[in-house]
Amino acid sequence: MIYTPREDSFLLEKQVKLYSKDKSVIDIGSGSGIQAKAAKLAGAKSVLASDINQEAIKHLKENGIKAIKSDLFENIKGKFDLILFNPPYLPKDKREDKENELTNSGGKRGDEIILRFLKQAADHLNKNGIILLLVSSLTPKDKIEPLLVKLKLKNKVVSSESFFMETLEVWEIVN
Repeated sequence: MIYTPREDSFLLEKQVKLYSKDKSVIDIGSGSGIQAKAAKLAGAKSVLASDINQEAIKHLKENGIKAIKSDLFENIKGKFDLILFNPPYLPKDKREDKENELTNSGGKRGDEIILRFLKQAADHLNKNGIILLLVSSLTPKDKIEPLLVKLKLKNKVVSSESFFMETLEVWEIVN
């Protein structure tokens, strides 16, 4: 199953279009490829997409996007100017099937995948590089913000939008 772009995808896409020009970009958990496509169209000097789902990798390649199968940065080499991530950020729901869980659940609390991502991303970020991360008000931040401090990363909200159940934010994270 490939994650179908929704409000979170569109909110992040707006920022990707503003940040990508002349940057080396990696889109982690690319899914449908909406962010990778936006970066490419915005004039990124290079774009690499990655996903844990082989079906997504096939879809990305069929759409002309360079893609690699990877669990976060597991198979990723090198550093990038811009790292994009629209993570699964909801707390695990026992009623959800395994396939939907991969695209929606960020772990038991909802923050586990983001925490793993941040620990790995710092090693793949060029000097003066930027991470654009989608975060939900439904995701606990009590471990995310201290981790950013520990990693010597600074964050600020560059875009937000409220919906019925949640507020979505795009965080700019810099070293």
